[in-house]
Amino acid sequence: MGLNYVDHTKESPYEQPDYPTLFLRLTTSLTAHESPIVRPACSDSLDFEGELAVVIGKGGRHIPREQALDHVFGYSVFNDGSVREYQFKTPQWTVGKTFDSTGGFGPAVVTADELPPGARGLLLETRLNGQTVQSANTEDMVFDVATLIQVISEAITLHPGDVIVAGTPAGIGWARNPKLLMRDGDVCEVSIEGIGTLRNPVVDETRLQARA
Repeated sequence: MGLNYVDHTKESPYEQPDYPTLFLRLTTSLTAHESPIVRPACSDSLDFEGELAVVIGKGGRHIPREQALDHVFGYSVFNDGSVREYQFKTPQWTVGKTFDSTGGFGPAVVTADELPPGARGLLLETRLNGQTVQSANTEDMVFDVATLIQVISEAITLHPGDVIVAGTPAGIGWARNPKLLMRDGDVCEVSIEGIGTLRNPVVDETRLQARA
């Protein structure tokens, strides 16, 4: 989801919404821990977004908020690599959020009983080539995990194995002057306290095509 930290919304051209900003990612957009995040050949606007990933263990529809955390199997780490040029071509973000192999996911799933309820109060940091570019606490999310599950399940039946990615804090490269974007040869890491560190090298699609 988008715009789930007030400080991130302030660095964007948007107002803080009263309802979660939801979009989908295709499975082809995912890449594993230590596997490449692929910078597409058609754009140089690939940005980082460190986020908490919520793994559903028990499905359902119309899940009450007070029961929502019972549906969580565990938590992981996500880098919501976003091709900004395509994300902002229209008001609907999906295409810029679902380029092949742009969403880093891992390194593991930590079960919900090993973390505070709703994974609250955890330090989240993103580093690009060792430099810290995002630092926040999951306590700062506008819509907490239980609320996200409640709201999403009003419209969509959740299934075991579904993943809800809970938004990024301030510090994205697109909001900086000059912009700080992921390039071929970079290494991007996202760490969440109590869960682990997701690490992905960044590789140009054209370089991968040349190897094929």
